Amino acid sequence: MQQTQRQAAMGFTDERFPMGTHMCLIFDDEDERRKVIGKFLAAGLQEREKVAYFADTVAPAEVEAWLREMGIDVPKQSDTPAFTITVAEKTYCPDGTFAPEAMLSRLRAYHKAVVDEGYPGGRVSGEMSWALRGIPGSDRLMEYEALVNDVLVTHPINAICQYDARRFDGAIIFDVLKVHPMMIVHGQVVKNPYYIRPQEFVKSKQ
Repeated sequence: MQQTQRQAAMGFTDERFPMGTHMCLIFDDEDERRKVIGKFLAAGLQEREKVAYFADTVAPAEVEAWLREMGIDVPKQSDTPAFTITVAEKTYCPDGTFAPEAMLSRLRAYHKAVVDEGYPGGRVSGEMSWALRGIPGSDRLMEYEALVNDVLVTHPINAICQYDARRFDGAIIFDVLKVHPMMIVHGQVVKNPYYIRPQEFVKSKQ
């Protein structure tokens, strides 16, 4: 598939990465997070990709505001389907529960929309702190994160999952590393030495 061969700009680094790259940003500094994520989203808009952001700690309107404060030309969501900001909890748990299989299906549908609507690529980024509220099924988040890697092979979009190290405990953060092939360190994408294959990770949790 031609889309899997495309190399995309991340915005916060000069290096380009193939579509289907799954990264984690583990952070403890809000300014650093906004800088990295803002540049990631801006690069997608500049490359005319379909871009989606799943907000949790602030409302979607506040996300738009901080992107504009960074000097990013943010299109109004009502003007284009190419850029959307939604509430993370409603995106991951539309019926009040988290089901990995359902969210993986939504990712596949997002990629289908990217292709059907003629975009050169798609990218998403989500704040994962919604999973700390005890929502039914949220204990399966790491299983979902592991299986995302298989989905992105056949439905290649670029994804950054955001984890606040001040909120998640050390055990979860270590699992986060196990399920993301790439991690962002000081604004650079590096191959994650802790990553293990999806089926291995899922089996280890059974």
